[in-house]
Amino acid sequence: MGTSKLDVIIATDCGSTTTKAILIERQGGEYRLVVRGEAPTTVEAPFEDVTIGVRNAFFEVEELSGRRLLEDGELVKPAANGRGVDGYFSTSSAGGGLQIVVVGLVRRMTAESAQRAALGAGAIVMDVIALDDGRAPHQRIEQMRSLRPDMILLSGGIDGGEVRRVVMMAELIAAANPQARLGTRFRLPVIFAGNRDCREEIQRVLGEKFDLTIVENLRPTMETENLGPTRQAIQDLFLEHVMAQAPGYGKLLPITDAEIMPTPAAVGNMMQVVAHHEGLNLLGVDIGGATTDVFSVFDGVFNRTVSANLGMSYSVSQVLAEAGLDKIARWLPAGVGVAERALSNRIRNKMIRPTTVPQTLDSLIVEQAVAREALRLALDQHKELATGLKGVRQRRDIADAFRQRVAGETLVDMMRLDLIIGSGGVLSHAPRRVQAAMMMVDAFQPEGVTRLAVDSIFMMPHLGVLATVCEEAAMQVFWRDCLVPLGTCIAARGRGKPGEPCMTVSLDAPGGLQTYQLAFGDLVRMPLPTGEKAVATVEPARGFDCGAGPGRRLVAEVTGGQVGLLLDARGRPLLLPDDVEERRQVLARWAVATDLYPAFPSSEAR
Repeated sequence: MGTSKLDVIIATDCGSTTTKAILIERQGGEYRLVVRGEAPTTVEAPFEDVTIGVRNAFFEVEELSGRRLLEDGELVKPAANGRGVDGYFSTSSAGGGLQIVVVGLVRRMTAESAQRAALGAGAIVMDVIALDDGRAPHQRIEQMRSLRPDMILLSGGIDGGEVRRVVMMAELIAAANPQARLGTRFRLPVIFAGNRDCREEIQRVLGEKFDLTIVENLRPTMETENLGPTRQAIQDLFLEHVMAQAPGYGKLLPITDAEIMPTPAAVGNMMQVVAHHEGLNLLGVDIGGATTDVFSVFDGVFNRTVSANLGMSYSVSQVLAEAGLDKIARWLPAGVGVAERALSNRIRNKMIRPTTVPQTLDSLIVEQAVAREALRLALDQHKELATGLKGVRQRRDIADAFRQRVAGETLVDMMRLDLIIGSGGVLSHAPRRVQAAMMMVDAFQPEGVTRLAVDSIFMMPHLGVLATVCEEAAMQVFWRDCLVPLGTCIAARGRGKPGEPCMTVSLDAPGGLQTYQLAFGDLVRMPLPTGEKAVATVEPARGFDCGAGPGRRLVAEVTGGQVGLLLDARGRPLLLPDDVEERRQVLARWAVATDLYPAFPSSEAR
């Protein structure tokens, strides 16, 4: 549809529990968010019709905006005389989202490429089945029978390479004959994205039992990865099969003006659009109650991972199990009166009562300690998948050794990271914005100069699908209404002894020149309002690197926000003192220095 006609836009995100609607209007030549409404999602019994929740969200938007959207239950289009809209767009993760089983040959090569393709398309990967996964054939068959996915992605072999074993994996799928999650009324979709020489055999083995789609090989050579066709096929099949079977989507599809996208795919698309337009390397995280999604774009390469058991409510005990009680307790400063046993009980109570919110300062600090570990673990998992191609043999001379990325090395380089975007209740709704900033800084440990921001009301899915039709509208609303700029973190890589010089930061800001001399272990917060820019000259001490090399001066433009500037001389990697009391006092000192919590109780830290 033509973007010139899009003056009034409504978009929805049909989540598992809540359907969220936003109304966007072009005002004075630029697009702005007008209002946001929400209603319970109605894809489950007793309603079993997603459009009921959508209409209820529309009703709330009508009440808040005064614009009439519905007449006789139908969406009014196009907009005229203060009524209706010019375009309607939607995303969906209702009913558990898009769930895929990945089948490949070598788990760390073609199967991993397939996993990247599925995750990038917005899917939850239920399992990765490969010849080297340590399971017997009958165990793989039993697993596929028990999972009931929305579709299967089969990959394996470079073009002109392995045939026999690829066909063998297809025969395992045929033997398992897994059933689709949403019923047996249609054949389970299978996408084959492997060796082109296998296509005829794959058609013979799978063509009669399954709805088979054959696309270009996602790993045509050892040195190349071609994920685009596979990701597009996944999203097409999501629309044709999964959405077509979900209750009520048959009525929703005809009124949308673009294809319904899986919610994570829309968020990923928005991340890629922002990175492309602004020339940024960025990292995004959405931490929810059950899962944590991490997105990254480095040098134009997009990756997404889902940590399916790392969340802040339903999966909070899994964070405790994976991180360990000591790792969570290490973030509790002096003055927080929570014993180790009580800490464990608080975390488990959150899993039992997932909708509760912290009622005391101690409870808030505990929740944010858990969040730091959930974010850290999710980033570690993301780094493992966001890598260069494994199995590639590289010819390297001595000069290459200093500049070429090793095959299989993570693409996530915290020194080259320009922007971190946080989303999810614990970040977006933190009582103080500095708390969101410090959770991300402590968990992700950015290096050099990095901007920080949070998604104010989780609008990125709406904007991601809108960007497929009108990037101008999506980008304008993203920067003006979606993103809350927190400010900039300047952090030194390196280690030292407490009290020794780490870096000197001179800031040429609108209010004048300010200079800060930081010793190793210091953390300083200084004001720089949203929209203001300043020039920072950073002189790291010997052995410390702030982005220009060890001991070398860095001059960079920094941007303000609701937190301002964080000058972080705690070193990278960030290591806390081993002594419990010393660590608690250090954490309390940092909390006071950043005004992290109100009326912080540790008098020693003051």
